[in-house]
Amino acid sequence: MRTEAPTGAVRQLAALAQLGDLSNYAHQIQRLGGCERPVRMEGHRLDVLAATGEIVREIVDRDLPAGQLLIRCNNRRATRCAACAEVYRKDTFHLVTAGLSGAKGIGPAVAEHPRVFATFTAPSFGPVHNRPGGGRCRCGRLHADGDAVLGTPLDADRYDYHSAVLWNAHAGALWARFVTYLRQQLASRAGIGRSELRDCLKVSYAKVAEYQRRGAVHFHAVIRLDGPDGAEDAPPVWATTELLTDAIRSAAKLAETPGPVLDDRAHTFRFGEQLDVRPIQSADFTGPTNLSSRAVAAYIAKYATKGAESATGTLDRPIRNPITDLIGVEVTDHARQMILTCWRLGGLPGLEELRLRKWAHMLGFRGHFSTKSRAYSVTLGALRQERADHNETLTRERAAAAGHPLPDPDTVLVLSHWRFAGTGLTAAEALFAASRTPAPDGEGEQTP
Repeated sequence: MRTEAPTGAVRQLAALAQLGDLSNYAHQIQRLGGCERPVRMEGHRLDVLAATGEIVREIVDRDLPAGQLLIRCNNRRATRCAACAEVYRKDTFHLVTAGLSGAKGIGPAVAEHPRVFATFTAPSFGPVHNRPGGGRCRCGRLHADGDAVLGTPLDADRYDYHSAVLWNAHAGALWARFVTYLRQQLASRAGIGRSELRDCLKVSYAKVAEYQRRGAVHFHAVIRLDGPDGAEDAPPVWATTELLTDAIRSAAKLAETPGPVLDDRAHTFRFGEQLDVRPIQSADFTGPTNLSSRAVAAYIAKYATKGAESATGTLDRPIRNPITDLIGVEVTDHARQMILTCWRLGGLPGLEELRLRKWAHMLGFRGHFSTKSRAYSVTLGALRQERADHNETLTRERAAAAGHPLPDPDTVLVLSHWRFAGTGLTAAEALFAASRTPAPDGEGEQTP
């Protein structure tokens, strides 16, 4: 069924059409690449030739078709902006792929290094509704895959919400401890000291955090062994996939990080008993048990754009007041209880550094969703700069084709002043954006 456009939006477009050609307006909206919540800026920019002081380009907000500069929000959350999240997903895919098969400045020889895909889970905080092996839950029911009760406690009154929240808050620190123990276990198996290990081996990784339905964070990670100089350096012959797998399993059991003391109970956090470690084969491998590098990269990239709201039914924005912010919103009872636990614990003396209230909507987890070691591969910043350089090249080519070539950027001084003026699209802009095809990847930025 075709939906009629809002009357207000049509009137805005009609008024704009009377002022002139809508093509420039359409181009400005199209360059957002489908961004749903662009940042609106007011101000100006001058491009001045350094040698002569001549103004070669001037951008003033009131002269722009929308009356303001519009910049993509670049939010990684698919629930907030699907278009920007898709760019983030693709960047993450290329980042992970470069560290598995080579690309973006990483040589193809990296594909021969030992590497595995490992999943680290959280411990139990109490029995929850589940589908063990696709069978009946402990409650006696056979839950369908999309049943809303999956992951929620069998007995909410006995569920350890304090530990569940604190686990999320300490998960990042536990991962750091695991990496330290992994190096120790590798050195032990090689029969050398930890200081000697640095001279012959480097551990590289890329990981992503995912929320289980019960609201606990777990990690998916690509872990790779390199020579001492990183991705371009082959590891020693004794560094095999089997040795890496064995070292990961031992390190995961040994790693622990201390937590606070609450009600005379000292908390210590470790990974759960479920640990999955699988070797990664070539890019095109499609065997039934091992994984291809392409499949691993796609899996990690998918979860890089998801937050707690996707799995647990919590909010996708910070909470200012748990009473008012939770009224009238679709939040599951389990997520609501975890949010309130974050708020209560966040007000206790000695827990301020955990910032539980600030990250209550994330159920206590405050780490980055996707992280990598320095030597794993290219950075997200480098990928974004590559896209910005591509945009600049396109702009110069179009200006030259129109007979208005831009000067060499090395000879130009940029003087600009922009201030925040809001977010989002007007009704007319949203209508126009819905009726236009977004610009191809790499053309979705406006440079202030």
